[in-house]
Amino acid sequence: MDLDSLYQEVILDHYKNPLHKGLVPEYTKQVHHVNPSCGDEITLNLTLDGDTVSNISWDGVGCSISQASVSILSDLLIGKDYHQALGVVETFQELMASKGKGQGDEDILEDAVAFAGVSKFPARIKCALLGWMAFKDAVSQAEHGK
Repeated sequence: MDLDSLYQEVILDHYKNPLHKGLVPEYTKQVHHVNPSCGDEITLNLTLDGDTVSNISWDGVGCSISQASVSILSDLLIGKDYHQALGVVETFQELMASKGKGQGDEDILEDAVAFAGVSKFPARIKCALLGWMAFKDAVSQAEHGK
């Protein structure tokens, strides 16, 4: 099995068996993001305990890329200090900006490296980034008390 096929399997597995899907009623900040170019939607609930991301729950509709990406994000960032989590988001954004040339750092991104191939397709990058931008927005709003 080549790496692209393995990555496709990771994405499909997260799409079919999403982690942390289902909004929990207790949260620090809730955000709703839409990708107007394709209609994908994500509502993300972020729970902070001090500086720690204690929970991320979400619900959404859309393509396998957007839904799998937020599943991976939620599992990857829970338990991290939110400053560290924002560094992971930045690393993922760099991978998405690589135009297919980046492989991603598996030590930082874990399963999110599966989206390396998505960066070759500009129309799909927004799908992969939807949940990540929602997380970044939720942290920003929580920091500024909005």
